Amino acid sequence: MDPSFTSIGVFALLGLGLMFGLKHATEVDHVVAVSTIVSEHRNILRAAFVGGLWGAGHTAALVIVGVLGLVFRVAIPLPVANWLEFGVALMIISLGVLAVVRVLRKRPDVHLHRHSHDGQSHVHIHFHEQGTEHAPVVTADHSSEAKPSSHSHAIAQIGFKPLMVGAMHGLAGSAALTLLVLTQIQSVGLGLLYLALFGIGSTLGMLLMSGLIGLPFALSARRLSRFNHALQTVAGILSVAFGLWYAYETAFRFH
Repeated sequence: MDPSFTSIGVFALLGLGLMFGLKHATEVDHVVAVSTIVSEHRNILRAAFVGGLWGAGHTAALVIVGVLGLVFRVAIPLPVANWLEFGVALMIISLGVLAVVRVLRKRPDVHLHRHSHDGQSHVHIHFHEQGTEHAPVVTADHSSEAKPSSHSHAIAQIGFKPLMVGAMHGLAGSAALTLLVLTQIQSVGLGLLYLALFGIGSTLGMLLMSGLIGLPFALSARRLSRFNHALQTVAGILSVAFGLWYAYETAFRFH
């Protein structure tokens, strides 16, 4: 029989929380979601910072739900947990669509054109043939873009998306984790410490994962713009495909 968490010692328990957190960061839905965010950055440090912010949002959601669960000794009901997972799937699809749209807007040979016919306005994608693209604009970092950037890449603006994505993942994963802690740990303080270490482990794991994921995007951003755009497109398409599969798989839990 496997020993329970309460019988293997406090330090072993907390060590398990840290290790499980590191492993948790490598789950497919987490990696796919973060990959679409990382793909838009041209710097490895910023890519790693995205993972850290994901971890901050993830940990905050876990701790908040954990406090409520440990104090009131209740866990998130299964139907609610399923809906949260379904929400994660929709979020992953949205991230993928936004990533593909972002790439199309950056490419000099692709534009969105708005037209009006008989009082009806519509938008369609227009592709230029090779050699007829609009001249790219050289940005401050000497990379070429289809049009000048009108927004700042300040850390505060970078952080909002990964924070929200991490918080959503934390809410979706908190049901099973809180139930595990409730059944194995009787002390509120020890339970919260376990959740905090689990969050720290997942943050460190995602820091490493997002830095590694961001490496090919950063290396290709300055010299291989077409390859970089292709990588971003692939990341977006994979995100949409995985999100659709995840939504389909999660939908079966409602029956």
